[in-house]
Amino acid sequence: MSAASELRQMSDEQLALTLNEAAHLLFKLRIQAQTERLDAPSELRKQRRLIARIKTVQSERALAKAAAPASA
Repeated sequence: MSAASELRQMSDEQLALTLNEAAHLLFKLRIQAQTERLDAPSELRKQRRLIARIKTVQSERALAKAAAPASA
């Protein structure tokens, strides 16, 4: 699900929910990494990248909304 094309197909509400879930999971993984060994340390990197992808899509949409009234 982390492909950018799949994220672009989501609604704004779905993106916000996915971002919230990814941030919560990243927090839990960071706590777990500090207190015990992680089963998959690469999961931290995957979650960080997913969050970055979501924020990129959100900023693209915000820029498109801001540019739309200016060009109309």
